[in-house]
Amino acid sequence: MTARLAVDIGGTFTDVAVEQDEQRWTGKVLTTPHAPELGVLEGVRVVLEKAGLAPVDIALVIHGTTLATNAVIERKGAKTALLTTEGFRDVLALGNESRYDQYDLNIDLPQPLVPRRWRLPVPERLDNTGKVLLALDEAAVERHVGFMRAEGIEAVAIGFLHGFVNPAHERQAATIIRRLWPEVPVSLSSEVSPEMREWERFSTTVANAYVQPLMASYLGRLETELRAAGLTCPLFMMLSGGGLTTLDTAARFPIRLVESGPAGGAIFSAHVARQRGFEKVLSFDMGGTTAKVCLIDDYQPQASRSFEVARVGRFKKGSGLPLRIPVIEMVEIGAGGGSIAAVDSMGRITVGPESAGADPGPACYGRGGSKPAVTDANLALGRYDPLLFAGGALRLYPEASRDALAAEVGGKLGLSADMAALGVVEMVDENMSNAARVHAIESGKGFGGRTIIAFGGGGPVHGYRVAEKIGVKRMLVPSGAGVGSAIGFLRAPVAYEVVKSLYQRFASFDVLAVNALLAGMANEAAAVVAKGAFDAPTRESRIAYMRYVGQGHEIAVPLPPRDMTEADVREIRALYDREYTRFYDRPVPGSDVEILSFAVTVATVVEAVEPVAEVAAAPAPAPIRHQAVRDTTTGEVTEWAIYDRATLFPGATVQGPCIVTEAETSTMVGRGWVCRMDGLGYLDLTQEA
Repeated sequence: MTARLAVDIGGTFTDVAVEQDEQRWTGKVLTTPHAPELGVLEGVRVVLEKAGLAPVDIALVIHGTTLATNAVIERKGAKTALLTTEGFRDVLALGNESRYDQYDLNIDLPQPLVPRRWRLPVPERLDNTGKVLLALDEAAVERHVGFMRAEGIEAVAIGFLHGFVNPAHERQAATIIRRLWPEVPVSLSSEVSPEMREWERFSTTVANAYVQPLMASYLGRLETELRAAGLTCPLFMMLSGGGLTTLDTAARFPIRLVESGPAGGAIFSAHVARQRGFEKVLSFDMGGTTAKVCLIDDYQPQASRSFEVARVGRFKKGSGLPLRIPVIEMVEIGAGGGSIAAVDSMGRITVGPESAGADPGPACYGRGGSKPAVTDANLALGRYDPLLFAGGALRLYPEASRDALAAEVGGKLGLSADMAALGVVEMVDENMSNAARVHAIESGKGFGGRTIIAFGGGGPVHGYRVAEKIGVKRMLVPSGAGVGSAIGFLRAPVAYEVVKSLYQRFASFDVLAVNALLAGMANEAAAVVAKGAFDAPTRESRIAYMRYVGQGHEIAVPLPPRDMTEADVREIRALYDREYTRFYDRPVPGSDVEILSFAVTVATVVEAVEPVAEVAAAPAPAPIRHQAVRDTTTGEVTEWAIYDRATLFPGATVQGPCIVTEAETSTMVGRGWVCRMDGLGYLDLTQEA
C-alpha cells in the first residue's frame, strides 16, 4: 500500500501523520505564523525521517488549516469591496435586525468585513423568479472599478438581490471587472452561496473574498515548496463539512476551509466510535489555541449549513458573522494550552480567548513569553515532565511558569503560584464543560450513555475532569491522540456539497423542475469529486430544506438519490410531518409545506469498520517513575504513578491517580478512575461507582 500524509496547522502546533500498510508515524512541531508552510515542511521532514520514507513514497497529501478562520477573527484579510444592488448596500450592517442579547442596552454587534465606503451600489434589479426588472448598469460597474483601484482594493465580492435564482447580472458584472482589472480576485454570491436570505449570502461571499488572496497565496507557496521538497503527489484540502477537495476548488472557495482542522477531529472521533461500536460519543479536541466539542450519534457528526465566526458574545448565537457553508456542527472556544490566564477587574480568574500561540508561546517555552498560559498551570501542578514535553522536542522551564503565575494571577489574589495554577486549570476545565453543556442543550441532546473521545495535545490531559463536571463516566483516548485531527484527515472521504435554492410548495410541486435542478447539482458535485476520487466508488445523498408556510426556519428531509416521481413527493411530504413531530411533538394539520433550498452531496464510499472484540486481561507494567502532582479536585499534592504508554499491552489495567505518557500528549487518570488498554491500543478510562 502506498503512503499517505496529513498535515494540520493549528494556532500553536503543526501536526503531521503518515500511514502506510497499517503502520502510522506522527509528529508535532511548532507552527510558524509568519510563514505557515515552513512549519509544514519541518513537520513533513521529521515524520518522513521517523518512518524511513522518501518524499517520492508519498501518494497523497491531505491538509487542513485554521488560517482562513484566523484571518477573519483577527481582521487580517484583504481590503474587500462589495458590489450590490442599489438600495441594499447596508444589508451587511443591518443583518436580520435581531439582538443576540435582548436586555443588553450597550450591545456590541459584529462589524461587517467591508466598511460602508467600500459597499458600492449598482442599478440593477431582478424579481424573485429571476426575471429582469432593471438591466445592469454597466457604466456604473466600470466607474466602481476605477474607484476600487484608487482605494487599493485587493478583492471584490458581488452580491445582487435574487442573484441565487438568476446569476446573469452577477456574471455580467464579473466579466466587466475581469476585463478592466484581470488580476483582482472576484467572488460571486451565486457561486459561493446560491441560497435565499441576502444577509447570510452576502456575508458568506464577502468572507470568501476577504480570505481569498491570503489563502490563494499560501496554498500556492505550499504547493511550490512541497514540490521542491520532492512531494509530487496530489494535494487535497480538508473542507469544513468533513470531506476532501482539490487545491483549485479550495483556492476558489477558501471560506469552506474555515473549520477544516476541527472537522478532521470530528471525523477522527466518528471513526474511533465506529471501531469501538460506541453509538453516542462526545468528541473533545483540545489543542494549543482552542477546544472543540462535537456531538456524534450513530457514528455521524452533527452537520449544519450555517456557521458563525468571530463571535462578539461568548457562547451567544447571533453575535458573530454568519456563513452559509456545509460544516460539521461543533462549539469552539478559546481554551487551549496557549490560552492566557489573567485576573479581571472583579478579581476573577479568566482564561482565553487570547492565546500565546507558538511565538512567543507560554512562559515555560522560554521563547520570550511572560504571560501565564494553561500549559504553565499544568506544568506548575506537576502534570508534565519538563524534559519530555512534545516527545522531548521542546524543553519547558518550570520556574518561568511559576514566576508568570505569581506575577499575573497569584500576586493579584494573594495566592501562591501553585494555587494560582490550580485556579487556572479549574477555570479552563469549567469553561470547556460549560461549552459542552450549552452545545448539548442547543442540540436538544444530553450526555447520558455517552463516551468522551479525548484527543489533541490537551484533550487527554483535561478530559477526565471535564467528564466529571458534565456527568460522563467513560473516556477513550485513541492512539495518536495528540495529532487526532491530522489522522482524521486520512479517514475523510473525497466529497463535495452543492446547495441551490428553488422555491416550491407541495400544493404546486414541479417534479420536472426539481429533478432537473437536482441532476445538475449532482453533476456539478460529481465533477469536483472525480478530480480526486481515483476511480473509487461514490455515493450520492440529496436533502431538501422545508418548513410550514409562514415559518422562519427549515428542517432537513432526505430525498431519494434519483429522479423523483409523484409517489415520492407524497411520501416526502409525509416524512416532513414525521420529522417536524420528532422536533416539536406534533405536526401542523392543514398547513402547506414549502421548500426553500436543496443540497446534493457526492462522496467516495468510506470503508466499513468492524467493532473490535474485547481482549483478555494482561498484567500492568511497573511505573517508570512517580511524580508529585496537585489534584485539581482536592487541591492535595500526592505522588502519582507515571506509565509509559508504549509499555502497556492490550488488556493491561492501571488504577488512578496516575499519568500515562506518550510523545504528543499525556493522559491524566484521576482518583476514582481506572484505565484499561483495549484491543486497538486505545486507553479506555471508566469512573468507578
